[in-house]
Amino acid sequence: MDLSDRLRRLKFRAWHRGTREADYMIGCFFDRHHAGWSEAEIALFEALVEEDDVEIMAWALGTAPAPARYAGPLLDAMIRLDYVDIPR
Repeated sequence: MDLSDRLRRLKFRAWHRGTREADYMIGCFFDRHHAGWSEAEIALFEALVEEDDVEIMAWALGTAPAPARYAGPLLDAMIRLDYVDIPR
């Protein structure tokens, strides 16, 4: 799968989580950051979006520790929560 197809798939997965809160948190994060991601960061986000929404949100909100495999700049950016612009 080429890069544009992977990113298109990731955008869909980021914005279709099952709850509006998760859609905003994960979808807005994707929209704000994906353009600057390396191949490794894209692969990490592909793995992350396969996790349960409740887990991802808990890691981003700091209410549960994230697994070591997700530690690093990508998750640190998600934890900052400075990317959520709720569509009106």
